Amino acid sequence: MLADGKVQGEIGAGLCVLLGVADGDGAELAERLARKVARLRIFENDEGKFDRSLIEVGGEALVVSQFTLIADSQKGARPDFSKAARPEAAEPLYDHVVQALRDLGVPVQTGVFGARMQVALVNDGPVTIVLDT
Repeated sequence: MLADGKVQGEIGAGLCVLLGVADGDGAELAERLARKVARLRIFENDEGKFDRSLIEVGGEALVVSQFTLIADSQKGARPDFSKAARPEAAEPLYDHVVQALRDLGVPVQTGVFGARMQVALVNDGPVTIVLDT
């Protein structure tokens, strides 16, 4: 991931977590999300079944702040971002998710909160999941 023309975060095998924080989200939700990300059984076992978690495979997480995930596009042609948390509320929760993942033993890389970033991703397999806890 590039921000300001510099590599800010880079991982090997693991998960790219695009994290949107909505108005009203709190620390309990951040911790629940981190546990879910770390323990979700979405990596294949030796038989090819989704049966292993990020922790079990020793994977890493790249956590990217992404307020645009909170967009409401039901009306008109312009997305409404008003349900996204303001940066002063969102950044501490973003940091909380990152720290909670680290506390669970997941190596975490991040970008720069609020920066314009270029994120490159290789999606190895059929799994892309929206977690709305």
